[in-house]
Amino acid sequence: MTVLKDTVVYRHTISVLVDNEAGVLARVIGLFSGRGYNIESLTVSVVDEDAQLSRINLVTSGTRQIVEQIKAQLGRLVPVHTVKDLTDEGPSVGRELALVKVDGTGEERVEALRIGDIFRCNVVDSAPDSFVFEVVGASEKIDAFIGLMKPLGLVEVSRTGVAAIARGAGGMVDPTASAPKTKSRPKRTSRAKPKKVAKKASPKRKSAAKKARTSSKKKR
Repeated sequence: MTVLKDTVVYRHTISVLVDNEAGVLARVIGLFSGRGYNIESLTVSVVDEDAQLSRINLVTSGTRQIVEQIKAQLGRLVPVHTVKDLTDEGPSVGRELALVKVDGTGEERVEALRIGDIFRCNVVDSAPDSFVFEVVGASEKIDAFIGLMKPLGLVEVSRTGVAAIARGAGGMVDPTASAPKTKSRPKRTSRAKPKKVAKKASPKRKSAAKKARTSSKKKR
């Protein structure tokens, strides 16, 4: 039996430029659910109101072969314009926002505030027995902060998902917008129709016409 070499599972951040219309997100999610692919994070927002384009940022895990299949199948969807793998195609920046509620009093409350200060978190809500922290950063940073809050009285977590963008001057360009415009065919100029030239009567026809005239005069 052959053993597949590519068995390592990678985490990929994929950005998809789609039409801003109803049902597009359902098609993308249906593609993942129909083939058993997992979505770890998903964000959608309008990025160009004039061109009616939205951007979907999603995080998925799988082997190289599975990720390539995901990108190929996403590119075949009708409302999809561009598919970009930010993990493989170059350096990128990804940020996520999370609201973390911690319930604690006494020393645990002080410890939670101290750790929140280390992670540069903002306290957006405070009560005598609880805190709500606002954490912004990479997913790994948020995971680490949540792990430290568990023994201190973690209550619940709400996360926005990863918003990612590639580094550098380039961006996600819509291929349909950059396609060269087809040259319009030159209009056909109306040509003047040639005038019909009257055909000269042959000598036989002239003689027959004269005979007809003379015969008509005699009858009169």
